[in-house]
Amino acid sequence: MPLPASARDLTDDERQLVELARSTIDANGDAGPDEDGVHTMGAAVRDADGRAFAGVDLYHFTGGPCAELVALGAARAAGARKITTIVAVGNHGRGPVGPCGRDRQVLFDHHPGIRVLLPTEVGVKSVLIEDLMPLATRWTVGKGTQDHDPVLRVQEREEQRLHFRGSHLAAVRDGSKRITMRFDDPLSVGPARLVFEVDDDEVTMAGRITSTVARAVHEVTDEEAREDGFPDAAGLLVGLRSYYPGLTADDQIVLVRFDVDEG
Repeated sequence: MPLPASARDLTDDERQLVELARSTIDANGDAGPDEDGVHTMGAAVRDADGRAFAGVDLYHFTGGPCAELVALGAARAAGARKITTIVAVGNHGRGPVGPCGRDRQVLFDHHPGIRVLLPTEVGVKSVLIEDLMPLATRWTVGKGTQDHDPVLRVQEREEQRLHFRGSHLAAVRDGSKRITMRFDDPLSVGPARLVFEVDDDEVTMAGRITSTVARAVHEVTDEEAREDGFPDAAGLLVGLRSYYPGLTADDQIVLVRFDVDEG
């Protein structure tokens, strides 16, 4: 099975996070090799400030929390607000273990853009949670579960507007520009009105957002940066700051891909 586009090798910081999870369960587990126990998994998370937090699972037949959820709770209790990376490791040298379905949904809902460290056929890799949840339905505290097919209720929602500088109009019209990178600009897959600011006026066209992928600025590839008109990934941050002053390399942006409706 091919790896998702966001999959990459671990950084030194991510390898340290794996070691933290391993040492946590090795020091606090309660079962011998091949034995069942209450505490058999360790997890570690890192926040946007570089701090790391760990936890162990609490097994119970009623559904005790996995180690990942315990680590997330510990991080929150210690003041962490933006979690960037998570890993779970089994006891007795079992190594990293991918999150269960429930934990994936929790990460997808509460921590969009988080990187999950998990085993693959070609070794442990770092993967965005969105790539572990294809066609997922997102849930939020304020709005509950999203429409299963957002297109079904498009008439009930305010029309999405995707704004561009007028200098991008020609590239969008001729098809050479089909990606844009946004910060703190909530957008979702579905119909959208493309709006171009030209000489104190607006030029609009009907379009559709085809995908949205959250990623830290420093994780954007050279190819993706060039698709959006930047020379390379190294020049991305400087370019984006003309739109978003104060943006940092660790900030999460969204890569928005779109098409123009013909006719």
